[in-house]
Amino acid sequence: MRYFIRFSYLGKAYHGWQNQPNAITVQQVLEEALSTLLRKPIAIVGAGRTDAGVHAKEMYAHFDFETIKDLQTLIQRLNAYLPEDVAVYELVSVQNAAHARFDAVERTYEYWVVQQKNPFFKDFAHYVWSPLNVEAMNRAASILMEYDNFECFSKSNTDVKTFICDIKNARWNDSGDKKVFTITADRFLRNMVRAIVGTLLEVGQEKINPEDIRKIIESKSRSEAGASVPAKGLYLTQVVYPKTVFI
Repeated sequence: MRYFIRFSYLGKAYHGWQNQPNAITVQQVLEEALSTLLRKPIAIVGAGRTDAGVHAKEMYAHFDFETIKDLQTLIQRLNAYLPEDVAVYELVSVQNAAHARFDAVERTYEYWVVQQKNPFFKDFAHYVWSPLNVEAMNRAASILMEYDNFECFSKSNTDVKTFICDIKNARWNDSGDKKVFTITADRFLRNMVRAIVGTLLEVGQEKINPEDIRKIIESKSRSEAGASVPAKGLYLTQVVYPKTVFI
């Protein structure tokens, strides 16, 4: 049987999602927990690869195992075994060919910016003291949806086959001292959201104009875009699958 597991984590203590030599990752912690409780080596495949320090409010992964009779009890046992910064919410059986990464049709990220120094956001948001023109940032964000090649926002020397992404939503929500950027797409390039946010903050600080986003995207050059913002403000918040993958 193939199972999807839905979970969340705080990324501060981890070197990202994917297993790495000599570094603790979320994938490693979850695989060790499942392997211990199911008494068999378990390999899991995640919906994506979050970088070191990035958080996930909702993440999916899949693994294969014989029939599990009591999924709810396994969830409870996992949550008792896992560290406090990782939580499992759901375990469901899916079609045998279902794939947590390749079958996902939408992913949504949030990036949190705070404008007042706050120790409670120290590890969970990016502090920007200078005033931000949110209206200008939203004009620039709307331009993103007119394009599909985002090589300019991709980490340099990446091995992806295509820089094409379908951005379906990109918008800032302003609640005073806290500003949240939400972006939804079918896929994201490595470092893409953090580079977009860094560029939009330059618009908000009126270092560049909203229309300059067009020139940056069309350049396909990472050096034309803004600096990447810190990982601690980034959250994977939703992964969407077609109903047909579930049993």
